[in-house]
Amino acid sequence: MDILVVLEGANGAIHRISKEALAAAQLLSKDLEQKISILAFGQNAEQLANEATGFNAEEVVLINDEKLNSYSADGYAEAIMQIVEKEAPQYVLTGYSYLIRDFLPKVSARLQKPLITDVISYKNEGGKILFTKQVLHGKLTVDIEPKVTDSVMVAFQSAAYSADNLISGSANIRNVEIELNADMLKTSSEEPFQEETGGVDLTSAEKIISIGRGIGKEENMPLVKELAEVLKAEIGASRPIVDAGWLPSSHQVGSSGQSVTPNLYLALGISGAIQHVVGMKGSKNIVAINRDADAPIFEIADYGVIGDIVEIIPKLTEVIKSQ
Repeated sequence: MDILVVLEGANGAIHRISKEALAAAQLLSKDLEQKISILAFGQNAEQLANEATGFNAEEVVLINDEKLNSYSADGYAEAIMQIVEKEAPQYVLTGYSYLIRDFLPKVSARLQKPLITDVISYKNEGGKILFTKQVLHGKLTVDIEPKVTDSVMVAFQSAAYSADNLISGSANIRNVEIELNADMLKTSSEEPFQEETGGVDLTSAEKIISIGRGIGKEENMPLVKELAEVLKAEIGASRPIVDAGWLPSSHQVGSSGQSVTPNLYLALGISGAIQHVVGMKGSKNIVAINRDADAPIFEIADYGVIGDIVEIIPKLTEVIKSQ
């Protein structure tokens, strides 16, 4: 086995972050002329496997074991370990979600296989693969070259690659059995974490209006909420807005918040600090409005407007209303 992509499920479908990891795998597969296998296991494993057959890959490996229907770090780690030991993939690719963070380090430690996390890209230098990750809260990047000839586990940061770039295809399902007994499951988990009442999942939003300190004061926040209503968009924020208590932490975008990839990201009064940019750089269309013509946000924006957002927002709202 050359490349193994580990799927994570979300509400009975493949998690967006897993699709992003698969998009990375398809590029890596083309560069190295290697084959891709996709691993489906856990709750709704068969459903995930059927969905995965629609992507360009050699095969979908299905573990359909009822002991994995409820999440257990021990059970998930054991399943991955057995597959890695049996199939010996050169690369094991995943998205770096909270679930993966919980059990994949256990796999790395027990198998003594390297694990590279928070990867944002890779480089192919004459057949030598280097994985790039951010350090120091996104202020620097480093290239990491695996110094092993067997399996390397790589977890990609959310939005590092776009699921929209996935190549469709037709893959066959191969059923695989593992040995999993009660003695191996030493822990059990509670129900999956749910955001507090009023929280928002920005990762699935098609349109996001994100607000920064350029809004000036809390009394101006209703302007943003009205614009979001007419545009049918979710509201995001940079860290200063959340720290000031003007929006709950669930709205924060960036290295210490959510990573998002909407079709439209409207950045209002956001300077473009790297800590914020790492969480929204994968957006399809970035529109920035800022009074500072030298704001870093304009370097990544597809469209930019120089001006005071407090004056522009009401006018933009009225134009959209009139459409």
